[in-house]
Amino acid sequence: MKFEYVLLGLLARRPYSGYDLRKWLETEGQFLWARAHHSQIYRKLGQMEADGWVRHEVDAREGRPDAKVYRLTPPGREVLMEWVRSPYEPPSRFQEIDFLARFSVAAPLDKDAAIRIVGTELDYRRAQIAKNRDRDRTLRYEDPAPGLDQDLDRQVHDALHTLGAAAMDRWVAWLERTLRNLTEGKPVR
Repeated sequence: MKFEYVLLGLLARRPYSGYDLRKWLETEGQFLWARAHHSQIYRKLGQMEADGWVRHEVDAREGRPDAKVYRLTPPGREVLMEWVRSPYEPPSRFQEIDFLARFSVAAPLDKDAAIRIVGTELDYRRAQIAKNRDRDRTLRYEDPAPGLDQDLDRQVHDALHTLGAAAMDRWVAWLERTLRNLTEGKPVR
C-alpha cells in the first residue's frame, strides 16, 4: 500500500498542514501507518501537489513560521476513490496496515467498498484457519545445536501457536461483527 493513499484519505476529511498530518499519524493514526518522518510527509505532499491531487494555501501565523495547509483536489479525490474501490488482496499476516488503512478510508467514502474489503478479509482469514489450525505442528529435531532445550522449544512453539490462534479468532470475530453491522446499518464497533 502506498503512503499517499493514507494522506489522501486524511485530506478527504479536512485540510491539514504537514505538521498536523504528522501529529495525527503519531497519535490517532498509529495503527494506520508506521511512524512517518516529517520529511517523508512533506516529500509525498510535494509529489501529490505536482500530480494535481492536492493544493496548498499559506496560513500566515503570527510569531511562528507560516504553514502550508493542504486540501484534496477533485483529481485527488478520483485517485483516492479508485484505490478505495480497487480489489483488495489480503496479505498473509492479519491486521496488516493495508487492510486497516483501506478500511478506515473506504468506510466513510463508500460503504459498499468497505463491505467488500471486510468480506474479502474475512473469507481469506477463515480459509487460513481451515488450512492451518489443526495441522501437524510437531517439531522435529535432527542434529540440534548444542544447548538447545527441546522441551522449552516445544513449550514456546505451542504457547505462540495458542496466542496466534486466539488473536486470529478475535480478529475473525471482529470482522464478522463489523460486516454484520455495516450490512445492517448498525454502528461499527
